[in-house]
Amino acid sequence: MPTTLHTADLPGLTLLHRGKVRDVFELPGKRLLMVATDRLSAFDVVLPDPIPGKGEMLCQISNFWFDKTAHLVPNHLTHEDVAGVLPPGTDASLYARRSVVTKRLRPVPVEAIVRGYLIGSGWKDYQRTGAVCEIRLPTGLRQAEQLPQPIFTPSSKAAVGEHDENISFDTMVAKVGAELAEQIRAATLQIYQFAAAYALERGIIIADTKLEFGLDDNGVLHVMDELLTPDSSRFWPADQYQVGNSPPSYDKQFVRDYLETLDWGKTAPGPRLPAQVIEGTRAKYAEALERLADLRLD
Repeated sequence: MPTTLHTADLPGLTLLHRGKVRDVFELPGKRLLMVATDRLSAFDVVLPDPIPGKGEMLCQISNFWFDKTAHLVPNHLTHEDVAGVLPPGTDASLYARRSVVTKRLRPVPVEAIVRGYLIGSGWKDYQRTGAVCEIRLPTGLRQAEQLPQPIFTPSSKAAVGEHDENISFDTMVAKVGAELAEQIRAATLQIYQFAAAYALERGIIIADTKLEFGLDDNGVLHVMDELLTPDSSRFWPADQYQVGNSPPSYDKQFVRDYLETLDWGKTAPGPRLPAQVIEGTRAKYAEALERLADLRLD
């Protein structure tokens, strides 16, 4: 049965970072224990209500994609047994399906975003300027329309409670250097194109996604944190996709759409979620996991 965990509590392990969703603990040997909690963030605000089992589903979707794309780009997984690194007395069943042991990498300080369709902030930018993150696009494109080719639109990494900001590729080059920026752009587009083609065969359109990268001690680029999950991507059912409208979604757009109906300034604290929105969101995650990876966590 799915478990519920809002905040990881592992006495004896050093907490390095408590993010919007993940709690990260230090392990010996330049390793980390990464725990996907059931917290949900929307518009860069952590909401007060957890989504039961969400962390387990996020972790399993990420693990599926990390394995599926390992031939393209190295990733942070060590494939070690989580139970072997938990403090004595910990309920291992609570952490087994929501946690991974990873390499400790040096994070690259940008979010690597790729957009295959014109939606969200990209659609708003295009309506205003005819471009997305300074990338000029053809005139006459409609909401949710597939782009002629996927575009790479990085953003700055924001602290918890703050908003990410889109940056140009030139700004990314200034932050991380030309060689690394080019490498990240190529890896991001390669992963997206591979995953989008696979997902489409399973009836899911991946409209866009956000990746994070890190470097090991030898300077080798790895994809890390999470990969192609409902928290980092927009998943649309292919059979309901229609250009000109914001499609229904398998991801947390379900929550975003609800929040857009509220008189809320998109700053902390976030509003409480009704039970039907919590259950509807949980069901969306579960359906995405089953469609993509043939996994059920019931």
